[in-house]
Amino acid sequence: MRVLGINAVFHDPSAALVVDGRIVAAAEEERFSRRKHGKRPVPFAAWELPEQAAAWCLQQAGLSITDIDAVAYSYDPARADDDGPATDPVWEHLRTHFAQRAPYFLRSVFPDFDVSAFQHVRHHVAHAASAGLAAPFGDCAVLVTDGRGESTSALAGEYRDGKLDVLSEVALPHSLGLFYEDATEHLGFTRSSDEYKVMALASYGSPRFAPELRLRVQYLADGTFQTEHVDFGHFLPRRARGDEFTAKHADFAASVQLVTEEVLLRMCKWLHHRTGARNLAMAGGVALNCVANTRVLDESPFDNIWVQPAAGDAGTALGAALAVAAEGGDAIEPMRTAALGRGFTDAEIEAVLQRAKIRYERPDDLAHAVAECLADNAIVGWFQGQAEFGPRALGQRSLLAHPGYSDNLERLNDVKGREQFRPIAPMVLADRASRIFSRGPLPSPYMLFVHDVDPDWRHRIPAVTHVDGTARIQTVSAAEHPVLARTLEQFEALTGLPTVVNTSFNTAGRPIVDSPRDALECFGASPIDVLAIGPFLVRRP
Repeated sequence: MRVLGINAVFHDPSAALVVDGRIVAAAEEERFSRRKHGKRPVPFAAWELPEQAAAWCLQQAGLSITDIDAVAYSYDPARADDDGPATDPVWEHLRTHFAQRAPYFLRSVFPDFDVSAFQHVRHHVAHAASAGLAAPFGDCAVLVTDGRGESTSALAGEYRDGKLDVLSEVALPHSLGLFYEDATEHLGFTRSSDEYKVMALASYGSPRFAPELRLRVQYLADGTFQTEHVDFGHFLPRRARGDEFTAKHADFAASVQLVTEEVLLRMCKWLHHRTGARNLAMAGGVALNCVANTRVLDESPFDNIWVQPAAGDAGTALGAALAVAAEGGDAIEPMRTAALGRGFTDAEIEAVLQRAKIRYERPDDLAHAVAECLADNAIVGWFQGQAEFGPRALGQRSLLAHPGYSDNLERLNDVKGREQFRPIAPMVLADRASRIFSRGPLPSPYMLFVHDVDPDWRHRIPAVTHVDGTARIQTVSAAEHPVLARTLEQFEALTGLPTVVNTSFNTAGRPIVDSPRDALECFGASPIDVLAIGPFLVRRP
């Protein structure tokens, strides 16, 4: 089957294409529109169809919309409760109506589209499929936790022979994801966007509010939980944007993080007891919490955990396509890489450089040239291969820097316009990782777990060692990232360090760069020293 998946419900509109059970392409609309999370000032704009992403997926496969057997949409309006306890009385009916009319909206973009090929897939089933069907180990338990779907906020189940057995669900208004989103907003951040900032801030605090929060967020014996309304003002006043952070803010973040971890861990223990599975696949926005993921790996009975790299709502486009393909009888191939987005030829990149009238060079050995720049403490914009699908920069669209200088943390946060409490992450050669990092899984190619930094290495790589002695690493293999791996090898030869700083190639509030033009715009507007784009090197005068 040829299945086009679409997400256009809450945020992160995206498209994905699955052909005969193989993932061919996947991209978020924000990479084309340059609107982060697909958001505009008005709420309903988040429901926009991923027109450009869908058209690109088809183009990537050399298909037209008439070649598609099914279009899978990751929300089922028949399952929505427009008058439920967690719904917005102003917008919920419009959301359902949009989902019902989505096939006709799609036909306005692709006039030849046959609306009879359109299928709605339950939101959490799409999340589950994005993890359970794409995971590298076949049959497995699956856990989905996020803010909300049509009328639920979590799903636990098991995949056997490509079929999902749902074992438990959590009905709205109870939601672990919405609890964390509310806390994010109370701390002065943007909900459904900045939850990772709460996770970072938590490392600076003590969970002194956890006992009270546990009274309102409670695990139940059947693998579910309940969340009562929490008056966060009881703990501390709501922080306004621009206000300074205090120890109390960090303590509040630490308390929210701990309670979230505890509920997830108990859910996983119950799921293992029900299934006896050795392997667990996870998706949903809460699965992007890499600190919680590591605790689940450490303390749950599961031997292996795989998290969908696009665990948020963008991944439901892929999951919806996989679910429909599996239902149609296709054997699903595991997801081998997150590099599923746009790529550009050397000629296309050079044409953009020439149009920009910018000086550039083509070194005989790009890896060595970049390693020398990094060893000289330059910040390097790295633009190579196909863009990543999901929120993490994984060596395709990254900013690289020297990890051995502690002030590079502040320097990069200034470049990106970020809060100074936020950590930056390392990428490391896969065969060197165990020398430096422990506790988390190895290899760890998707930056979805935290690892302990060996005490003997913390003073050697201070820029990427968080205040709690951990790092969210990406392991790099020569098989998937040949040029990047050579760069790391050359950097190690020059400095003795087999790791460099890796953070996303963007500035605050902007999507990660996707095209050569995006890369040049970010390079020109930010104090980035060098741009390595395809085989070319651009140096700031």
